[in-house]
Amino acid sequence: MFNSMTSTGNKLTRIGVFYDGNYFLKVSNYYNYEHPRRTRISIEGLHEFVRKQVAKEENVDIRLCHIVDAHYFRGRLNAYEAYQKSKLYTDRIFDDILMNENIITHYLPLRSRNGKKEEKGIDVSLALEAYELTLYKRFSVVVLIACDGDYVPLIRKLNTLGTRVMLLSWDFKYTDERDQERETRTSQELLEAVTYPLAMHELIDNRIAKNDPLINSLFVSQDAMQTYSKQFANVANNHITPSPGTVKVSTIKSLRNGYGFVSVPPNNLYFSYEDVIDSDFNDLQEGDYVEYVMGKNIRGDCANNVRKVGTVDNPPQSVIKSY
Repeated sequence: MFNSMTSTGNKLTRIGVFYDGNYFLKVSNYYNYEHPRRTRISIEGLHEFVRKQVAKEENVDIRLCHIVDAHYFRGRLNAYEAYQKSKLYTDRIFDDILMNENIITHYLPLRSRNGKKEEKGIDVSLALEAYELTLYKRFSVVVLIACDGDYVPLIRKLNTLGTRVMLLSWDFKYTDERDQERETRTSQELLEAVTYPLAMHELIDNRIAKNDPLINSLFVSQDAMQTYSKQFANVANNHITPSPGTVKVSTIKSLRNGYGFVSVPPNNLYFSYEDVIDSDFNDLQEGDYVEYVMGKNIRGDCANNVRKVGTVDNPPQSVIKSY
C-alpha cells in the first residue's frame, strides 16, 4: 500500500494536522521568552515546513502534498474570566491567526481544581476527532503536534488504517511560576509508535547557525512582532483595566526569562508574562514604571495586570507630581 501511494505520479498526499494547543502554546512561549530567538512560532511557516517534510519522507512532489484539514484543541477561560484577566484581545488575535490558516478550533472549558485552572478531556477529544476524520477523509499522513504518551493508542489505531503519523515534538527547559526549572520531554513510547518522529528542538538549533531559510520561516518575523506590539499599544490607549483592587505604581526590579519582579520592599512582587497587559513582556526593561494590582498565587503575594506606564527617562505624571 505504501509503495502504490508514493509511486503514483498524480495521487494527492492528503495531510491532516492536529495541535495539542496547550503544548503548542508552551513551545511558542519558550521561543518567545526563553530561547535566544525571542519570537513566536509562525503557524504559516510551520505548515509550509510540514508540507516540505512530508514530501521528503513520502518521496513525492511537494505540489502533490497538501494540508487538507487542521485542528487545534485547547482548554479556554470563559468570557468573563478572560475579561478579568485582560486576555480577550490576545485570544481574539490568536483566533484570527488560526482562522486565516484554515485551522478549526476545538475549545473545552477549563476546570478549577484546588484553585488552579486545568484542562480536562483535551487528549480524548483530539484522539476521537483525529481517528474519525482519518476514517472519513482518508488522510495519507496525520501530523501530530504533541508530546504526551496518552496519544499512543491513537497512533496505533491510525497505523491499522495504513495512515502514517508524523510527530512534531520539542524537548526544552523553562522556569515555572515557583522560580523552579522545569523540563518538557516527549514520551519515548510516543516517539517509537509514530512513522516519522521529528525532534524539532534539535532540528531548529542545528540549522539556526546555518541561517536555513526553512527554519527561519518557522518563526514570526521581528517586523510582524513589532506591528503586533503597536496594535496592542493602540488598544491600550482606549482600554480600562477591569480587575478590582487598588492600582499601584512602582518600577521593575528585575527581569528573567518570562517573569520578573516589581520593586515593593522588602520581598518584591513576582509577575509572569501572563500578568502583563497592553504590551508584550519582551518590551519591558528593568527600571520601567508599571501599574499593578496586588494579587495572590502559589508563591504568595504577586503583581497582577502589570501595565507599563513610563520609563526611567520618561516617568508617569503621577510620579513626577509626587516630587
